[in-house]
Amino acid sequence: MIHTTNKVRIAVLGAGLIGRRHAEHVAGEATLAAIVDPAEAATTVARDLAVPLFASLEALLAVDKPDGLIIATPNQFHLPHGLQAIEAGIPVLIEKPIADSVDAAERLVQAADAADVPVLVGHHRRHNPLVDEAKKAIDAGRLGRVVAAHTTFWVHKPADYFDVAWRRQPGAGPVFINLIHDVDLLRYFCGDVASVQAVESNAVRGNAVEDTAVILLKFKTGVLGTVSVSDTIAAPWSWELSAGENPAYPPTSVASTMIGGTLGSLSIPDLGLWSYDGAPSWWQPLQRQSILPAAADPLVLQIRHFADVICGRAEPLMSGREGLETLRVITAIKQAAQTGQAVGIG
Repeated sequence: MIHTTNKVRIAVLGAGLIGRRHAEHVAGEATLAAIVDPAEAATTVARDLAVPLFASLEALLAVDKPDGLIIATPNQFHLPHGLQAIEAGIPVLIEKPIADSVDAAERLVQAADAADVPVLVGHHRRHNPLVDEAKKAIDAGRLGRVVAAHTTFWVHKPADYFDVAWRRQPGAGPVFINLIHDVDLLRYFCGDVASVQAVESNAVRGNAVEDTAVILLKFKTGVLGTVSVSDTIAAPWSWELSAGENPAYPPTSVASTMIGGTLGSLSIPDLGLWSYDGAPSWWQPLQRQSILPAAADPLVLQIRHFADVICGRAEPLMSGREGLETLRVITAIKQAAQTGQAVGIG
C-alpha cells in the first residue's frame, strides 16, 4: 500500500527532451523507478539519475512493475505503449497528444475505462497556478456571462528547426505541435467545442504543413472563440514566451489569451481582470486588478498530482477522456482547413 508521494515508484518511457524533464521531476518528487528507451543517449540519462535502464517496456515489465508510467515516446507509439501499461494495471501519464489519431485515442480511453486504470494526459498547463486562478475567476462569475475568447500563438521558429525532416511533414505544424495546448485551455475555460472553421497557409516556408492558420470556434455554451497561430511571425504573443513556464524561452510578460464577459474581461497569463466600478458602460473608466498567484512549475505539480492519482487521493485533472476531446477539436480544425467547411464535433 502506497502512503506517501516520495514512495510512489514511477518509470519514464522515452528519454528525449520532455522525457528527461519528466524523469528529473519524478526523481525530485517521487521515486524514479527506471528509464525505458533503446536509444544510446538514454544511457547517459539513466546514469545521471542513477536508475536502471531498459530497452523496452516489455523488458521492464518482465522484472518490475512500477506504480506508474510516464509515456513520452513519439505520438504513434502512445497507443501500443498505453495499452501495454493498461493491460498490466499500471496508471499512465501520456504526453500530449494522447494519441496520433482520434480512433487510437478512443481505443486507449475505452481500454482504460474497461480495466479501471487511470490515464492522464500531459496537458501540463492545467496544473499551472495561473490557469487555476483564471479558472476560479471565470467559474466564480467575476466576468459575468462569458461571450468571447481569443488566443494568439505567434512565434518565429528558426530555419534550422526544420532541418529535421518530420517537422516539415503533415501533422508537425504549429496546429498539432503547439496549438493543442492553447485549444485545451480554451476548452477548460469555455467548455466543449461544438464546431470549428479554419483557414491555413504555408506561403512563407512552402513546406507540406501549415505555418499559419486562423480558426473560429463555436462552443456549446454559446461562447465564440478566435485563434491566430503562426510559427513564422516575430512577436511576443504566445504562451511559451509570456507565461515563463520554460526557461528555454525568453519571457515577454504580455498576454496571449483573452476571455471576455458581460461584467469583465481577463487577460492571460498576466491575469489582469478588467471591470467597471458600477454598471458596465464604455463611457466609464475601466479598472484593472491583478490576480496573479504565486508561481510554481506546472510540470512538478503534474507529477505530484499523478502520484496522488496513483495513491487514490485524487481524480485525474486532465483525464484520457479530456485529452481525447481536445484531440477531436484539433483534428476538426485540420479537416475544416482542408475542406473549407465548418466541421461539427460530436
